[in-house]
Amino acid sequence: MRIGIASDHGGFDLKRKIASSLKQAGFDVVDYGAHQLDPADDYPDYIVPMVRAVAAGEVDRGIALCGSGVGASIAANKIYGVRAGLIHDVFSAHQGVEDDDMNVFCLGGNVIGAALAEELIFTFLKSHFSGEERHLRRVNKVRDLEGAESLN
Repeated sequence: MRIGIASDHGGFDLKRKIASSLKQAGFDVVDYGAHQLDPADDYPDYIVPMVRAVAAGEVDRGIALCGSGVGASIAANKIYGVRAGLIHDVFSAHQGVEDDDMNVFCLGGNVIGAALAEELIFTFLKSHFSGEERHLRRVNKVRDLEGAESLN
């Protein structure tokens, strides 16, 4: 599985730890930056290119980090085809994929530690969309919203 990962300064240290763990586990990791710690950088500059790659199918899933995870989640969900969730618990890490076909995992580098972040991300990556009719119906309603909003 090919994984995109991106963060600003708020998630920089955690991103490096997560990327290393993912590589050790055999994932192909594409790092969209930041590549150096810069307290003045802006999360959209890194998150948006990564989530565009998810939407285009260049990477299978994405991991977006900032200080709280909120900004990363907001930016990620502006891109057509991205279903990003701000996740800080195990249930949501798998349920977001199984029921909502979440393809981008957002978290706050200043909110949780590396061990929990890795557990949540590995849970996200091993989860699969159920494809159940009710879940597919809901995901399609979200896709319809994206199309309608892009026309306005």
